[in-house]
Amino acid sequence: MASKGASKNHEAEELEALYGQYNHRCFVHPDPLEFLYHFENPMEREIIGLIASCLAYGKVAQILKSISLILEKMGPSPSRFLLTSRYESLLYAFHDFKHRFTRGEDLARLLWRTKAVIEKYGSLQKCFMAHFRPEDDTVIPALEGFAEAFFPAGSPFLIPAPSNGSACKRLNLFLRWMVRQDEVDPGGWDLVPPSKLVVPLDTHMHRIGLLLRFTNRKQADLHTALEITDAFRKVAPHDPVKYDFVLTRLGIWSDRKGFFEKPSLKEMGDENLCDRRNRVCG
Repeated sequence: MASKGASKNHEAEELEALYGQYNHRCFVHPDPLEFLYHFENPMEREIIGLIASCLAYGKVAQILKSISLILEKMGPSPSRFLLTSRYESLLYAFHDFKHRFTRGEDLARLLWRTKAVIEKYGSLQKCFMAHFRPEDDTVIPALEGFAEAFFPAGSPFLIPAPSNGSACKRLNLFLRWMVRQDEVDPGGWDLVPPSKLVVPLDTHMHRIGLLLRFTNRKQADLHTALEITDAFRKVAPHDPVKYDFVLTRLGIWSDRKGFFEKPSLKEMGDENLCDRRNRVCG
């Protein structure tokens, strides 16, 4: 019987193989992350990243359409648009905006509070770092302060606070985009250690976490997100969110009934992604 150590090493090798094969920008589309690639300036990127992550719910085609509409109105410099806008002008600009549950008034309020945070702290990263403590195990305590800086009275949907029990999938996705830097995640926030990140837990990652026995919890809540992150940290201590993009793509791209019953990560990848890699990336 293989030892636990040997099994973990084999698991790490399979994860690393998937990362090497499929963690490439040609696999990103369609994904709201792609909008961040248009902005080199960290302030522009963090503004677009926050908006894109907040709206990252529902069908991906609608997500991309909604973000494109916002960018058209904001123009080439989202920060200039934001910092020179009054609340009334934001309400007017987005009066007919609708993205599922999010209406123009909700978006205007989010943009107005984003402007207030930037004016107070200097940038979104500086706001986050004002609440970050190196001794914390994860970014969750800092996320609590970050969310409160935007909406002291609470805004449970667009910017949820971890204290409500939410997995904060979209905020953790925003942090992954801004903190990590590789071919997929563009980075821009160089003050937050990737080792503190938490897996953006959605239905795909939850199912994969169950498959890999990283958790046996049925609720996709914050407790489960931390449990799955702890398991990944044993494989990649300095970058526990490293495999998030590849693994969630395994779930998103598969419509085969037996996909999540594959006995190994390698077979999951072989089953679903090889044809797509050849077709999309050449």
